[in-house]
Amino acid sequence: MDKTVRVWEISKGTCIRVVYGVSSQLCICFHPVNNNLLLVGNANREINAINFSTGRVISKLTCDNAVTALDIDHTGQLIFAGDAQGYIYTISVNSHTGSLSRTHKNKSCKSKSSVTTIQYRTFSLVARCPVLLSCAQDGNLYFFSIATNSHGYLTLICSLKLASPVQNIRASFCPLLSLEKGEFIVTGSGDSNVYFYDLARPKNSCVNKLQGHGSPVMGVAWNHGENLLASSDSDGTVIVWKRAKTN
Repeated sequence: MDKTVRVWEISKGTCIRVVYGVSSQLCICFHPVNNNLLLVGNANREINAINFSTGRVISKLTCDNAVTALDIDHTGQLIFAGDAQGYIYTISVNSHTGSLSRTHKNKSCKSKSSVTTIQYRTFSLVARCPVLLSCAQDGNLYFFSIATNSHGYLTLICSLKLASPVQNIRASFCPLLSLEKGEFIVTGSGDSNVYFYDLARPKNSCVNKLQGHGSPVMGVAWNHGENLLASSDSDGTVIVWKRAKTN
């Protein structure tokens, strides 16, 4: 919110680079192929490609509204970005030069609420292709298939309304669980619980609920090994959950 992008060395907890912008920097991700490339969405309706070594903006693309969430595919060729009015953009990126160009603007979302989550997945057993998860401030969650041969065109597979939504709740795929039986996602909630949904079931039924927070749960994140889930609430409490072993 102070208009900066900051890169941290996690082992020491120190900031090693500060890039100053002209508006609030709302979302960020590293490029998966070019480690010298940062992709940043801001309140000034821009997506900036930043050279990590120099801190300079090497390319920018203007969207229609503030860019509030983004993710990039595993090849580093497609960016998926959500804005403050619920639209999702597909943007092609050159891994070497960082140049950006818009290919699609998705209008299938009924929500006009700000996008809080954009998450890409390489493959889905349900869709049999790459997929995208999107969540909006009003609690509407969308699950898309991605047409890689059509420059990342999105097709809506299903949607659901989350329990007790509050502003800025995040959602996430459940990586390992989804390879077993269905298409599981995990979300925060305004009623202080963490919910698991299976998008492969009729009516996208809730399959599990974690209780332990005392205020609305805003964020959820898996560790690299995908056996630990962290959830954070509006009072600043973080709970780490260990996935139970199954036979």
